[in-house]
Amino acid sequence: MKTAILRRLGKEEKGFTLIELLAVIVILGIIAAIAVPLIGNIINKSKEDSDISMARQIYDASRIYVTSELNGDFKNGDSTSNLSIPIITTLQTKGYLDTNVILPSSKDPIVSGNVVFRKSDGALLYVSYVTGTAAPSYFYGSEVLAGKGKAVAGEPTSPNRPSGS
Repeated sequence: MKTAILRRLGKEEKGFTLIELLAVIVILGIIAAIAVPLIGNIINKSKEDSDISMARQIYDASRIYVTSELNGDFKNGDSTSNLSIPIITTLQTKGYLDTNVILPSSKDPIVSGNVVFRKSDGALLYVSYVTGTAAPSYFYGSEVLAGKGKAVAGEPTSPNRPSGS
């Protein structure tokens, strides 16, 4: 019996104990619990960024339209209302925007929308678009120009998002 114990002590045993395996599993669980919500937030933020990027592309197309078709005149003969440029009937049919515009975040086609400039000074008030049966997405002009922000439910009345909202 003494020889069996000595042989066993002389041998190097390889492997992990159950406690070591449980500790590793607990640590991996904690890391996963922290990482999963962070990854979800990153995905949502990238979707918001792609939406505002699309609004910026639509705005750029409308600026080119105003410059070339309206000679840069945001009043266009009517000083009572803001200049609203329809995405589908104006920008797409005249070739300033691709005819198959798809919203990157949802892969839905944009079926309508407007770019609205303030008549008095040509400031971008907002960009709006509709995908399928969804409600319109409105983006404040200042956020479109900055490339940061997210859609709001109602039509903005100024180019800047009110503070605190």
